[in-house]
Amino acid sequence: MKIKQLLSSVGVSLVISLAGTSAHAGEITVASWGGSFQAAQSKAIFQPVAKAMGITINEESYKGIGQVRTKVAAGAVPWDIIDTGAGGGARACQEGILIDLDYDIIDVSNFIPGTYLPCCVGTITYSTVPAWNTETYGMNGPRGWADFWDVKKFPGTRSIRGKMHGMLEPALMADGVPMDQVYKVLSSEAGITRALDKIRELKPHVAVWWGSGAQHAQLMKDGEVDMSTGWNGRFDVAKADGAKVAYHYDQGLLDYDCFGIPKGAPNTDLAMKVLAEFSKPEFQADMPKYINYGPTNSLAYTMGKLSDEVVAGLPSSPANAAVQLLIGASGGFDWYAKWEKIASEMYQDMMTE
Repeated sequence: MKIKQLLSSVGVSLVISLAGTSAHAGEITVASWGGSFQAAQSKAIFQPVAKAMGITINEESYKGIGQVRTKVAAGAVPWDIIDTGAGGGARACQEGILIDLDYDIIDVSNFIPGTYLPCCVGTITYSTVPAWNTETYGMNGPRGWADFWDVKKFPGTRSIRGKMHGMLEPALMADGVPMDQVYKVLSSEAGITRALDKIRELKPHVAVWWGSGAQHAQLMKDGEVDMSTGWNGRFDVAKADGAKVAYHYDQGLLDYDCFGIPKGAPNTDLAMKVLAEFSKPEFQADMPKYINYGPTNSLAYTMGKLSDEVVAGLPSSPANAAVQLLIGASGGFDWYAKWEKIASEMYQDMMTE
């Protein structure tokens, strides 16, 4: 009788243990940027993939790769997957903060060239663009970064980013550097200084140094500034909400966000399988329903989910990509991996002068 009771007890314990393991294995946590962007990701990708896989995807927002670096160093990583800008992803690969991805599991054979890294797989494309207040300039806003800098032709207040990411490139183009030479020129302290000197010219007209996509969109919605740099999708959300804002893709910076798995993530194996699903065209093609960012998987353009009208407005459509600086295909991520730290320090010094 005691043997039967013992076996019964062991059996119950084993069932409980296995049940707990199954529940844990079927649940991951994804961290992204919050706001309208993460709301779109949730509707188009996170929760549809969770449903398709029969798992739970918990969502959190976070502050970027610096926060991941701290968590990894402490051995206390709470997230299985994080969304990061590709520039930050490139540096994270170099530092070993994100693990190498298994591209036998994740299919990138139809990805747009330059939209994935060893440790980070592209999810959306977006563009840093010059936007303007249509009540100030009508539809005849700046056509390129030289116009954005031209305060005589386009008098009014500006808002630019409070970090160097996506700001040095426009400054050099405003100073006459061709798109295909931007990162070559930036690959020295003298080139970085040249870009910063161009920003110094604009500083007297900078009313706000923006710190987030939500902020630069709100600035334009409130009419607080006449022009702003920023991300196309955020401006589109603001416009849909009544903002008098327009932009164009001429000399925009075509960039992408990517998904990575932090070193020490709780559920690495499941996270890798989830990334394989996140990367499928049927999920990426749904993102433009909620925010105007393009896919990285080129099949999303050809499967019939995106109308011609929608495609015409996406940053990575062939026509729009042709007039932009393609950061990934131009050596930009190698530049960020090498120069990000020193350029950021120089940018902060310039801001506080």
